[in-house]
Amino acid sequence: MTLAQLGAEVIRVDPVGGGSDHLRWPLAPGGSSLYWSSLNKGKRSVAVDMRSDEGRELVTALIAAPGSDRGVLIDNVVGRRWMANEALTQHRSDLVHVRVQGYPDGRPAVDYTVNAEVGIPQITGPEEGGTPVNHVLPAWDLVTGLSVSTAVLAALHDRMRSGDGAFVEIALADVALAGVANLGWLSESADRGQGRLRHGNHVYGSFGVDFACADGERVMVVALTEGQWTALKSVTGTGAVFDALEASLAADLTLEAERYRLRETIAAVLRPWFVARQGKQVRDELDAARVLWGRYQGMADVVAAHEDGAHPVLETLEVENGDTLISGRSPMRWDGEHGNAGEPVILGQDTEEVLADVLGLGQEQIGRLRSRGVIDGP
Repeated sequence: MTLAQLGAEVIRVDPVGGGSDHLRWPLAPGGSSLYWSSLNKGKRSVAVDMRSDEGRELVTALIAAPGSDRGVLIDNVVGRRWMANEALTQHRSDLVHVRVQGYPDGRPAVDYTVNAEVGIPQITGPEEGGTPVNHVLPAWDLVTGLSVSTAVLAALHDRMRSGDGAFVEIALADVALAGVANLGWLSESADRGQGRLRHGNHVYGSFGVDFACADGERVMVVALTEGQWTALKSVTGTGAVFDALEASLAADLTLEAERYRLRETIAAVLRPWFVARQGKQVRDELDAARVLWGRYQGMADVVAAHEDGAHPVLETLEVENGDTLISGRSPMRWDGEHGNAGEPVILGQDTEEVLADVLGLGQEQIGRLRSRGVIDGP
C-alpha cells in the first residue's frame, strides 16, 4: 500500500476466491471487508489458482516480467519451492525479492504473538494489574510494512547502480525485537535484573498523565522539556506550590527524572485545576499557554471531525456493495499535498488486463484460462 501510494504499480496476486484476509473484520454493512479494501486500495488485483501448474507459471512470468521497473516481488510464502529465491532468479537474475516471515526460521507468527514475546503486555495496563494486557494496535505489522517499503526502495536503488538483484528477508519477530532493543528497554531490564513495572497512564521517565475535567472530558498532558514544564506550571498557577515542594524534598523539577520520580505528587497538585474547569476551557487555556496535551476521543469523534473536513489525510471512498470506506492517504505531504488514497479494488478485477498488458496474452488464451478455473475475476 505504501509503495502504491508513492506511485508504484502494485499487482497483488490472490488465490481464486481470496486469501484468508479477504473477509477479515471489520466488515461493512454490505459484507465487504473494510480491512482488506483499505489495505489493498491503489493496487491491481489478480486472482490465480496457484495450486495448478498453469497458475504457477503465470505468477512466475509476472514476477520475472522484463523491464527496468519490474522484477520486484514481495511475498510471505513459506515452503513453496517454486517461489524460492533460487528458483525465481533462474527466470530473472536481477530480481528484487523481499520476503516477510514470522520468525527467521520460517515458523509462523503474527503481531499479537510476537508482541507478547517481547514483553509489551507485561508493562501495559493499570499498575495494580497482574495479567498481561494486549495492545490492540498491531504496531509491529505497521513497522514491518514500512520496513518492506524501505527494503524495496534500497534494493532498487542498488540495482540501478550495480545491475544486481537482492533477496531480503524480514521477520516480524526480528522487527519487534529490534524495536524494543532500540528503545533501550532490553538494556534497562538487563541492568536491573527485572522487567519494568506497570505505570498505568503515566509516561515512563518523564511527566505525563491523564486528567479529568469538570464535565468528564479527559485530556493527556505531557511535560517532556523544561519549557513544557514551565508552561504547565504557569497556566495552572502552581509555580509557588512546586517551588515549595522542591525546597522541602530537595528536588529539581526542571529535570525529567525528578518529574517522573514525583509524578504522583505532581499529578495530585495539578488535578484540582482540571476538575474545576469544563473541557473547552481547559483546552483553550492549555493551547494559549502552549502546553503539550491531547484530548481523549472515541473513534466516532474522529469520524465526525473527518466528515467536517478536519483531517485532510483521510478520504472517504466507495467500495463494492454500495459500502463506503474511510481510508488514509499517504501521510507524506509532497509540496504540501497528501495525494490520493488509492482506488478500492474488487478481488481479481484486473486479472485479464494484467495478463494482457504484462504477459501479452490474447483474449482467446485468457478465456481458456478462465474456463479451466486457472484465473478468476468479476
